[in-house]
Amino acid sequence: MNFLKSYIRFIDKLNERIGQGVAWLTTLLVLVVCYDVFTRYLLRSSSVAVQELEWHLFSFVFLLAAAYTFKADRHVRVDVFYSRFSERQKAWVNLLGGLIFLLPFCIVAFIASENFVINSFMLGEKSPNPGGLPARYILKAVIPAGFLLLLLQGIASIFRSLLVLRGEEAVQ
Repeated sequence: MNFLKSYIRFIDKLNERIGQGVAWLTTLLVLVVCYDVFTRYLLRSSSVAVQELEWHLFSFVFLLAAAYTFKADRHVRVDVFYSRFSERQKAWVNLLGGLIFLLPFCIVAFIASENFVINSFMLGEKSPNPGGLPARYILKAVIPAGFLLLLLQGIASIFRSLLVLRGEEAVQ
């Protein structure tokens, strides 16, 4: 059981740090959007690179913060019944949901993105738009990274549920 608790602590800390770092990207994203709106509507000028930077930053935030959001239990779900469950019932739901849905989905997404990312790196992919951003392969590499982090956090959640079901104190 010490291994489970150590794993949970390590992955929780990892995703906590990544989540805090990615939070700063949201600030940068707001500034980039404000700049884009200012230049587009007041100066009547627009930049493809700035527009692409907006969705690149959003993609980084979305993909890298998914595991942090899951860790913090802030993901979207229907709590009609779940909120009324006991801790033991919640542990069963989390355990089965993780094993049946979360882990297989993360594994499939990770494996499916492998060739996508490798091809992008090998081609040195960049934006097809004139004036677009270079190094699109970096953005694509975040796809498997995000799913790997979510997979690791899902395993931590399953371990946490197992501890609760065994009657042990779960790592917070």
